[in-house]
Amino acid sequence: MTNETTPTDPSPATSHRSAPPAPRRGGGALAVAILFSLAALGVAGYTAWTVWGMREDLGVANGLRGQVDTLQAGVDGMREESANLRRRLGDADAVNRSAREEMLGVSERTRNLEDAVANLSERSLSGHDAMLLDEVESLLRMAKERFALFGDASGALSAYDLADKTLAAVNDSAFAAVRQDLAAEREALAAVAPVARANDLSTLADLRAQLPTLPLKRDEGKPAGDAQPGFWQRAGSALGSIVRVSHDDGSPVALADERIARELASLDVAHAEAAVLAYDDVGRQAALKRADAALNAYFDGDAPAVQAARSRITTLLASQARGSEPKLGAALTELRNLRSVHALQGAASVAHPATAGSAAAPAHAASIAVPHEGTP
Repeated sequence: MTNETTPTDPSPATSHRSAPPAPRRGGGALAVAILFSLAALGVAGYTAWTVWGMREDLGVANGLRGQVDTLQAGVDGMREESANLRRRLGDADAVNRSAREEMLGVSERTRNLEDAVANLSERSLSGHDAMLLDEVESLLRMAKERFALFGDASGALSAYDLADKTLAAVNDSAFAAVRQDLAAEREALAAVAPVARANDLSTLADLRAQLPTLPLKRDEGKPAGDAQPGFWQRAGSALGSIVRVSHDDGSPVALADERIARELASLDVAHAEAAVLAYDDVGRQAALKRADAALNAYFDGDAPAVQAARSRITTLLASQARGSEPKLGAALTELRNLRSVHALQGAASVAHPATAGSAAAPAHAASIAVPHEGTP
């Protein structure tokens, strides 16, 4: 790019004034060229730097895109796993629902089995209790009838003792009220002293059987023993068979006929027995006092047999066998009422489980069939 010029030989003055020096014109172009070169280098460097930066950004973008693709693939995998897990949870829920329904069915069957066993045991217990209650009712009825017919307080008390022991073996606690009534009647029977009353009746029976053999008082005009009557006595007896005159001076009238005296005493003793059987304490005391008065008035007080009979009457007057007649039958009535109520309840309970069991069967079948619909 250098400009070649032909040298001339001007004059010295002209050359000194108008022509610029040659080296000065060549240095400006060089400077411009260098400037352009530098600008081009700068542009090229800036372009290269920009391209390099864009290349780096492109690499980073490619890396981010790869990461995004990786993350997208991971998200897609997680979504698929979530869907699989959701399906598994649905399957598990269906299985659990099926198992729960089956468990409910098993529970229902177990409950029905327990009810059946309970009914069977209740029937066996009720049969055992029914047998015991029949025995108790028989004992109470026997005690009541024996006491009413024969006045046998001792036998009735023994029957009540057996009935109480038998009733204690009954498992049903609803019959406790019967035991309370039974205990009250036992106390009423024990209060009249059955043993002492039986002894009194035995003593009165022996005394009534002994009265015909007791010696009566002797008449003062009558000879004692087997002494032979004298002439005047025989004459008086002969005249007495025709006409006999007597007067009441307070002497026992029954001495004329000993049978009347003995019958009167026997009637008093029999009246005392009837009063003991009727639980009439006042009548018994009055009859015993009349019998004692008859023994004192008509019988020989010096005879040992008469003295023994009067001492027995004194013992009977001090006897502990006292009290009014006990009223029996409350325990028997209460037992019959409770048994009637239990019989009605048993009939109702037998009818109710049959209806409940028939209604539970379709529900159980539905509970077993439902789970299989949701099972995969």
